[in-house]
Amino acid sequence: MLTTASKKRKSTDVQVTPSKKQRHRLEAKKPIIAGEEFGTVRASLVLPLSPVFASSPKAGVQEMLDSMVMRYVQVLRGVLVSHSKITFVTKTAPVLVDCPYVTCKVYFDAVIWSPQVGMKLAVGKIKLSSPDHIALLIHRTFNVSISRDHIPADEWEFEPGTEEDEAKLSDTDDDDDWDATKAEERGRWRHKETGDLLGGEDGYLEFTVIGVTLANEMLSLHGSLQPEPFSIARRDDGDREAQRSRDVV
Repeated sequence: MLTTASKKRKSTDVQVTPSKKQRHRLEAKKPIIAGEEFGTVRASLVLPLSPVFASSPKAGVQEMLDSMVMRYVQVLRGVLVSHSKITFVTKTAPVLVDCPYVTCKVYFDAVIWSPQVGMKLAVGKIKLSSPDHIALLIHRTFNVSISRDHIPADEWEFEPGTEEDEAKLSDTDDDDDWDATKAEERGRWRHKETGDLLGGEDGYLEFTVIGVTLANEMLSLHGSLQPEPFSIARRDDGDREAQRSRDVV
């Protein structure tokens, strides 16, 4: 059981803060998963526990970590997918001044989703096609957007859906079971020569991550189908700079 030690009362047998050697070891274990989309890391966090968990601190830590699942955690540099093997750094924890919360540091194993710019991912399922972009869902959870500039124009062209398709789709917009057929009813991208659908029959695409957006602790990706996606970004930046120069002149 984790016991508490008040900062107001002197105590010689309470070690709350890790030693310098221990702190160095914590900092060295940065949860960066180079070249991997998913990874398992041994992580550490400092958590404030409510007094209601005084008799069961591990349950309190479990509840707090559960609330972080599927959210981006800055210190982990990725989305927390799951956690396990919770252990406390010390056997005691302080109650700081008049604050009723117990401050404790814990170790735990964390499964992290941490996509990096430049990665190639092959699990994006098309959910919406439009003339301006393609919307994907990756791992049935995270949103990916591919703009028109990042769809090879010499290979693919957009084919709009018919009025009949749109009418049929409006009747099923409230249905949670969104599939590739409904995506096609809004329109689709086809290969100019073969007529094949982009993503094939199952609607899955391989793409390159060119950007990551974080909003409200939710991660979304920007992707590209271009063979050299970052040259597209550089050209777009150059065009905007040239336009600004013309505006000034």
